[in-house]
Amino acid sequence: MNYQLQQLRAEIAAAAARMIAQDGADYDTAVRKAAQRILGNTRFTGDQLPDTAQVEEEVRQYQALFQADDQPGRLEHLRETALQLMDALAEFHPHVTGAVVTGTAGEHDDIHLQLFAESTKDIEIYLLNKNPNIEISETPHFKGPRYDPVETISFLYRNEAVHAQLYELDDLRGAKKLRADGRQVRADAAGLRALMSGEAN
Repeated sequence: MNYQLQQLRAEIAAAAARMIAQDGADYDTAVRKAAQRILGNTRFTGDQLPDTAQVEEEVRQYQALFQADDQPGRLEHLRETALQLMDALAEFHPHVTGAVVTGTAGEHDDIHLQLFAESTKDIEIYLLNKNPNIEISETPHFKGPRYDPVETISFLYRNEAVHAQLYELDDLRGAKKLRADGRQVRADAAGLRALMSGEAN
């Protein structure tokens, strides 16, 4: 990769990270907006855009510089809340994903869970019985666009927004893979405890 392209990616990543940390923008939206701001009306190609790992690292740096007083406490609170909920949902093999796992969760972040069961209807009924004020939507399958989207149930738990994606039990086999950069994509309760105790990255 040439130096100019590296610089462009770094600039886009830094601009996207500010949007994510300050405003809670999702990664894809933030990268697109950052590219548009930097390149103007020039059409950009995929190789000009930073990958998730690069943007995530910029978010970490931004938080370390500008949110060091608040972000660590917010992350700890979200992890503790997620763990309490995961313990309550243990029969559905809960895994937490997103910024709560990567360590970049801030004031705008919610808790994202993936639940697994022989019948996703069992999970839906269980959650509905616990909290009648749920919202149902769809989320892309973690295995990619070749798979159908999965039902996602959103609700409040201890005043935090939770988004629980419902998967078939067979999908659990593909849930253990690490990201290309070696970081965890998701963690079960034991994995989250290890993160909280500093035993994992």
